[in-house]
Amino acid sequence: MFNKKKKEEEPIVENNQVEQEIADVQTEAIEENSTETVEEPIIELSLEEKLQQENSNLNDKYLRLFAEFDNYKRRTQKERVELLQTAGKDVVISLLPVLDDFERALKATENATEVNAIREGVMLVQTKLKSILGQKGLKEMESLNTVFDTDIHEAITKIPAPNDDLKGKVVDELEKGYTLNDKVIRFAKVVVGA
Repeated sequence: MFNKKKKEEEPIVENNQVEQEIADVQTEAIEENSTETVEEPIIELSLEEKLQQENSNLNDKYLRLFAEFDNYKRRTQKERVELLQTAGKDVVISLLPVLDDFERALKATENATEVNAIREGVMLVQTKLKSILGQKGLKEMESLNTVFDTDIHEAITKIPAPNDDLKGKVVDELEKGYTLNDKVIRFAKVVVGA
C-alpha cells in the first residue's frame, strides 16, 4: 500500500511539472507576442527616424551642392568679365611701340623741311603696325579685280564696267576689309562693275 501511494503521488508530481512547463511556455509566448507588438512601433519609429535623418542628410548635400554650383557660376562670370576687360591687353601692349613711333614722327614734323624723310618715317611706322597686327592674326583682304562675294564684300555702288571682264567684279575698293584668324571682322567696301 505504501508503494501504491508513492506511485500515485509520483504521477501527480509529474503532472504538476508538465503543467508548470506548459504555463512557462504560454507565459513566454505571451511575453513574445506582447514584446513583438511593442517592438513593432519602435522599429517603425526607428525606421521613420532613419528615413528622416537620411532625408535631412540628402537635403543638406543638395543645399551644399547648390551653393557650390552658385559660387562656381559667380566665379566663372567674374573671370569672364575680367577676361573681356583685359582681352586686348597683349595687343595694346604690342602696339605701344608704334604709338611711341608716331609721337617721334610728330616731333620730327615740327622742325622738318624735307617731306620725303617724313614720308619714309610714316611708312616705317605703318609697316611696323601691320607686322604687329599680322602676328596677332589680322590679314588684309585682296578685293580688286575679284568676283564680288557678299560674304566678304559690301557693295557701296555699281558702275558700268569699262569692259566685259569686270562685270560682276570689284572695280574699286573704298575701304579695305580685314579678317582675324580667318574670320571676317570688317567687310571690304567696294564698287562693283555692272
